[in-house]
Amino acid sequence: MLFNSFSFLVFFPVVVLVLFIIPRRFRSVWLLIASYWFYMSWNPKYAVLIGLSTVITYFSGIMIEKADTDRGRKAVVAFSLISNLGILALFKYANFVLDTVSAVCGRFGVSTGGMHLDLLLPVGISFYTFQALGYTLDVYRGTISSEKNIINYALFVSFFPQLVAGPIERSGNLLRQIRSIKELQLYEYARVRDGFLLMLWGYFQKLVIADRASILVHRVFDHYRDYGLAELCVASVLFAFQIYCDFSGYTDIARGAARVMGFSLTDNFLQPYFAVNIKDFWRRWHRSLTSWFTDYLYIPLGGSRKGLARYYINIIIVFAVSGLWHGASWHFVAWGLIHAGYRIAGDVKKRLAGKLRNGEPRISFIRRLGKCVITFALVDFAWIFFASDSIHMALGILRRMGTEIRTTGLFRLGLDRTDWIVLIAALVILFLVDLLHEKGLVIAALVEKQVFPVRGLIWLCLVWGIILLGIYGAGYDTSQFIYFQF
Repeated sequence: MLFNSFSFLVFFPVVVLVLFIIPRRFRSVWLLIASYWFYMSWNPKYAVLIGLSTVITYFSGIMIEKADTDRGRKAVVAFSLISNLGILALFKYANFVLDTVSAVCGRFGVSTGGMHLDLLLPVGISFYTFQALGYTLDVYRGTISSEKNIINYALFVSFFPQLVAGPIERSGNLLRQIRSIKELQLYEYARVRDGFLLMLWGYFQKLVIADRASILVHRVFDHYRDYGLAELCVASVLFAFQIYCDFSGYTDIARGAARVMGFSLTDNFLQPYFAVNIKDFWRRWHRSLTSWFTDYLYIPLGGSRKGLARYYINIIIVFAVSGLWHGASWHFVAWGLIHAGYRIAGDVKKRLAGKLRNGEPRISFIRRLGKCVITFALVDFAWIFFASDSIHMALGILRRMGTEIRTTGLFRLGLDRTDWIVLIAALVILFLVDLLHEKGLVIAALVEKQVFPVRGLIWLCLVWGIILLGIYGAGYDTSQFIYFQF
């Protein structure tokens, strides 16, 4: 069930209405039923895997606390990690490994008979697996006590707003809220209003910007051999905004839906294209995944505590794994390694500069703007590998950009003049909203300060803008969110 489907527009109000009127003791049960219904709408068989992950990590948490020795606790953690990552590896990476082995054997003239497993990747498996494993590791570290109520824990793993594309919630945030669900004050007008406003902003990003930009991006990248530098540059820049508005849009819908029901989810994005360097970018982009890798992979590897060489190796490992997390393909690994190279190069530059001067000079507006532009260009270059189907395709796009200068015109790329006007206007709105957020201003609070007619007009314009200007596909077929594939 997609957020931008008619099914969800019926499903969500029903869930909220029932949640608001049922006795408090049934809230967890009702949300758990709703979450599994939401997830099973893609494929009922998916429920088996998420249920298995839930059971394994639930009992692992209890057994960790009951274990008498540290060796026993580590054994339980190892079992939880191996079993959950094993399931993830089987469904997401088995064919990647088999294809790689076949390709290597083919280089030496050895035929493997086209080994391939007929497995369908369960939607959101990377997200809920990491969330469940994070709980296991938190219990092991003693940062949270194990959850004895299996209903509460199952809801933590499967909570439908953030189930299939994050944010990846920590037990210290979401599980604590679920534990106190009976005390939640559901009837708060301001919170419900802000939640719906956040959902509308998410729909605006997805339907008006991301899905409109995707028309041109797919047209150009799918037939990149027919286009030159100008078209490919425009497509790559628009892909940067497509993936941002697609993923940020999903996150805002998820956060807004959760807020309507009384829950607070992690803000996954903090104006990432205002970043002044790559390290700053990763403080702002997909923050829940960045913090997960930092706490559960980078720091256990030694972080920056074991010498400069080890520090750089750890960066390479984390970004390579991050690339693989996004997709079982070498072009995702290349995307991750490019960012690792950026991080290392930035660190080397900072260390060299630190030897030449003491302290960091105050950054002027012009210099900050220049840093933002350079960072965006670096990120956008890496996005080409992310958006491509293979490394070969990414290199082919770069080769065309460097050798083919001719242009066919921007109005022959799938968007007409009206679409361009709407897209540019929407991107300007996006920039202004992100700029206000960057300055610490809350849009909902600014809207609420206006007199009622102005507030009503803002809401009306946002709703009608989404309805009239959104891209819904042929026959109003919904467009899947990009991060659902991960």
